[in-house]
Amino acid sequence: MHTRARVLAFIMAGGKGTRLEPLTANRSKPSVPFGGRYRIIDFVLSNMVNSGIYSIYVLTQFKSQSLTEHLLEGWNIGGVLPGQFVMPVPAQQRTGEHWYRGTADAIFQNANLIEDSNPDLVLVFGGDHIFMMNVDHMIQYARTNEAEVTIACIPVPIAEAHEFGVVQVDDDWRIVGFQEKPSNPTPIPGQPDKALVSMGNYLFDPDLLLDSLADDADDAASSHDFGKNVLPKLLADGRKMFAYDFGQNEIPGAADESNPAYWRDVGNLDAYYDATMDLRAVEPELDLYNPQWPIRTAPALMPPPKFVHNVEGRVGQAIQSIVCEGTIISGGSVMDSIIGRGCRINSFAEVNQSILMDDVKVGRGAKLFRCIVDKHVTIPAGDRIGFDPEADRKRFHITERGIVVIPKSSHVELPS
Repeated sequence: MHTRARVLAFIMAGGKGTRLEPLTANRSKPSVPFGGRYRIIDFVLSNMVNSGIYSIYVLTQFKSQSLTEHLLEGWNIGGVLPGQFVMPVPAQQRTGEHWYRGTADAIFQNANLIEDSNPDLVLVFGGDHIFMMNVDHMIQYARTNEAEVTIACIPVPIAEAHEFGVVQVDDDWRIVGFQEKPSNPTPIPGQPDKALVSMGNYLFDPDLLLDSLADDADDAASSHDFGKNVLPKLLADGRKMFAYDFGQNEIPGAADESNPAYWRDVGNLDAYYDATMDLRAVEPELDLYNPQWPIRTAPALMPPPKFVHNVEGRVGQAIQSIVCEGTIISGGSVMDSIIGRGCRINSFAEVNQSILMDDVKVGRGAKLFRCIVDKHVTIPAGDRIGFDPEADRKRFHITERGIVVIPKSSHVELPS
């Protein structure tokens, strides 16, 4: 039986998230709000803490102020016991006059943190996916197989695998090859209809990691990326590398109808909208209501949501929706939507199939349909948004699928 390993985790949270603009105009992708009261990064951090991993560095770079503030407000877990921290680490140009040049370079520039901690294992996870994962399962799998490198992978239908980095394995799930967005993906042994896709979440032997990062840093031709450079080089060198099947991961207390392999790359606005809308389902694939696997976030010192009948007989109501703390639905109607904290939906207003972030005010009689409204926005009384694409496009950003996106702190005026 394995003794408890000393694990150091790095969360890669420096991405620009350009495909999520305008939501990332003033914040990094991991700090984009999700699900009414969370940030995207809360999911990977909750997975770590719920798995008993408490030594966590969050590597930041672009537009990191919002993320840093969120970590300080919601993830200050340090205290009595040493080695318990969630600490933001900004790019510091420790190895030269350049910022992080890739995922591997980001870890290399912070190699001193590994050397100082002297852990048994090092985790490197992305900070911009929505998923639940018992990371300890992956650790135990790696130790059982005496793996030097373990890559978390998710089985996908082989027809979809060409969009991703595919990991080839033998019958024992030892990694034997990589394919980057292949036109003819190699299937999983015994599963001809599926291929393995890398989730970008890795577990390393620390000494091997430090040596391989140093070698990569000296390679002028490298793009200093784990998936493109470091991992293929380790495979070519014959290192012992295994794929971990995320489809077999088990979350304690998860509802039967939840999806144990739920993992969403909310890399563009339509994917972000779809993943958020998933939460409204009667039996959502992502179970936010599991007390054994809580998703933590910064606390909001706000009263509970309130639903008000007004004097004209209009009923304040929300149907198949999530409504967060401090929100007042005052004679307005909310349907199939996610409403953040401190919002106000006024009389005769209608919000349908929309995402409202914190502190959004919807004026009397205004109507929203298939919108994403960022924080601190007031929708004027009587406005109609989401019904006329040509008119909306003159005022707002519209996605390929027709979702209207209103940026943070926008001054919205009625069309002339």
